[in-house]
Amino acid sequence: MERPELPLQQLHAFVVLAEELHFGRAATRLGIAQPPLSQQIRRLEDKVGHPLFSREPGRVTLTPAGRELLPAAQRALTDLTDGLAAARAVGSGQAGRLRIGFAASLALTVLPGLLRTFRERFPGVHLDIYEMTTAPQLAALHDKTIDIGLLREPPADETQLGFKTVLTEPFVAVLPSAHPLTAQRAVQVRQLADSPFVLLPRQVGPRLHDQIIGLCTASGFTPQVVQHAVEWQTVCALVETGLGVSLAPASIRRIRLRGVAFRRTEPSTARTRVAVAWRKSDQNPLVASLLAIVSQDPPDRH
Repeated sequence: MERPELPLQQLHAFVVLAEELHFGRAATRLGIAQPPLSQQIRRLEDKVGHPLFSREPGRVTLTPAGRELLPAAQRALTDLTDGLAAARAVGSGQAGRLRIGFAASLALTVLPGLLRTFRERFPGVHLDIYEMTTAPQLAALHDKTIDIGLLREPPADETQLGFKTVLTEPFVAVLPSAHPLTAQRAVQVRQLADSPFVLLPRQVGPRLHDQIIGLCTASGFTPQVVQHAVEWQTVCALVETGLGVSLAPASIRRIRLRGVAFRRTEPSTARTRVAVAWRKSDQNPLVASLLAIVSQDPPDRH
């Protein structure tokens, strides 16, 4: 980038004098004496190569060169003022852009309240929201294509990312409405042993997938997985068709499908963790602002 030819101090002096057309009043506005103002104007005229003002006894007017320069000078000063204000707003966390990834099921629980609170406190911030499962969120955080992640079961061995738990919830059995187990208020996990399963593929959420498989293993069986689906909405839709059953975080009950029933599971001690994730090295003040909201106003835990 080329160095600006005209110093901003001289442009400022020029604009003020062009508005006042009086050296005394212009000097007063600038908070300087008249001789330094005259020097600034003469230096600017030397750079332009032409007089910018016509000086006559008791009268100062713009020359054609001055009239041509004035709009550009005013725009330059306005742009600088606006840019400084924008930079200060971004630097203080009052403006800018925050990119958030979220697991689809969290649109039913954590996400709405968190975004509503953030927008109320930081209306000048633009939010980019991306729906993605846990593994893609982790990759996007490392690639710096998102700033914040809302995900399930974060990895235990991650060193570059920080995680803060915002919610824990138990598991429920997801059943076709005609399934015999819907007659019960609670389902023993072992009672699902003879049913085919619909589950998320392991690659989109390894720890949650392993946790569900672990619940089945602890109950004495390995689930027969007949179909995978990337989103819980799709899992529920496939269960509705009678393709199989599933085990899912309790918030999935908010997905309303006429042909699907949800039942609490026993043993009920297992819980899945929802966390906010961020890069530990991120200096973006908006990240710190969102984390502060999570700390001050945590979502209700089930």
